[in-house]
Order: sequence, then structure tokens, then C-alpha cells
Amino acid sequence: MVLMTDIPQRHILKTRVHCLDYQRAWAEIAAAIRDGTFGYGAIANVHMVMTGYWDRGFQKIINQALVTTPDGMPLVWGLRWLGYPQAIRVYGPDLMLHCCAMAAQEKLPVYLYGSRPETLEKLQHHLLEKFPNLQIAGVEAPPFRPPTSAEVIATRQRIEQSGAKLVFVGLGCPKQEKWMAENSPHLNAVLLGVGAAFDFHAGTVSQAPHWLRPLGLEWLYRLIQEPRRLWKRYLIHNGAFILLFGWQLLRRRSP
Repeated sequence: MVLMTDIPQRHILKTRVHCLDYQRAWAEIAAAIRDGTFGYGAIANVHMVMTGYWDRGFQKIINQALVTTPDGMPLVWGLRWLGYPQAIRVYGPDLMLHCCAMAAQEKLPVYLYGSRPETLEKLQHHLLEKFPNLQIAGVEAPPFRPPTSAEVIATRQRIEQSGAKLVFVGLGCPKQEKWMAENSPHLNAVLLGVGAAFDFHAGTVSQAPHWLRPLGLEWLYRLIQEPRRLWKRYLIHNGAFILLFGWQLLRRRSP
């Protein structure tokens, strides 16, 4: 994998985050496809940053990504406070749509891996309605258990035989990043972990209102929707992030 060294970047805690926009993110993905270097892209938020902070192995996976985009507003603010006032948010669900539009334009087949069969069916319908020229080379909903060795090999073969050059992975963090790191060396495609984007675009989970997103309060909207599943992620990780990143900024500004 060739890491892009000319994109402005900063480490937020231990995670390398790139300062880029949707067009530049696609340019790096397209270049990796064209050059045959492939690799995978990470869409970073506070949850990912904190998971990496506590897990050295996962941190290595994130920092070996082709690109790591600032999906969460706290990371955008972090980039700005660390010297990049031009930093903007690259929101995962919107990046997925941008990549689909460009893939349709450039006739690059895509593959959908993750979620449930019923969600994938709705997602396909939505994407093809929005991008009639998009080539969806295949879809796959993996089992909700660790796959066997035979299943892992079979999945790689299906993706390779499909001819897909861009694989959207919707398994959630950190499962999807681990899956991409494990499978990327065996696939002639760029993998992009898009998390909840499958559910959002399929209409099975509602997104936060547009006015709420720039305020960095999407986490609160999702917490209200799924309190039992998300309380630990948001309340513990968000609190720890504020303390640790605040300390990072203080050390940076100390004489």
C-alpha cells in the first residue's frame, strides 16, 4: 500500500487524520485503483480515535489506511486547532454517495459488503435510483459470527470474480477496519469502511437533521435513538476524548 504523504495531516491523539475534501478523497481512491496500489480508507470519528488510543493493534490499522477522513465534527475542530483552519468535514454517508457518483461516471464497478440482506436490497434500490449508471457488481451480507477460513476465502473469490474496484464495507467500527486490513492484501480493489451509511441510505435508520450536524451533536441524536447500544461509546469515549485532546492542545501550546 502506498500512503499519501502530500495530503495535509495531523495526529489527533494517536490517529493520523487527513485534511481534505470529498474531491480529494475520491482523487486518492481513484489513483489507488488506477495505479493498482489499492488499500483501504478509514472514515474517522471520536469512537474510532478512542478505540485506537486504547488498542495499539487497531491504531496501527487506522494509521496504515490510504486516507483517513474527518467524519466527526470534533476531528474537524481538532484539525483547525492544530493549524489547518481550512479543514472541513468529510461525512461518511456523503462520501459514499460522492464515490458512487464518480464510480458511475468512470464506469468502475462497486461491491456492497455488510449489514443484512433486507438492508442491502433497499440500499441497492436507492443507489440505482440515484445513480442509474452505477455498476453494482455484487452484494453480500456476512453472518453475524466470525467467518470460517473457508468462508473468508470464498468471500475474497466472490469479490475478485465480480470485477469490483471499490468495495463499500458496512460492518461498523472497529470490525470493518479489521476486516479491511485483513482482506485488502488479497483484493484488487480499494475498500472503504462506511459504517452506518448502509442503514442511512437504505432508510432503515434515520440520520440526524442537517441543522444538527455542524454543531457536532449527531452523537446525541443517535444516543437517543439507540441508548442501550451506544451509551458507553458516546458518554465514556466522548468524555475521555475531551480530556485527552485538551491535554494534547495544552502541551502543544506550552512554551
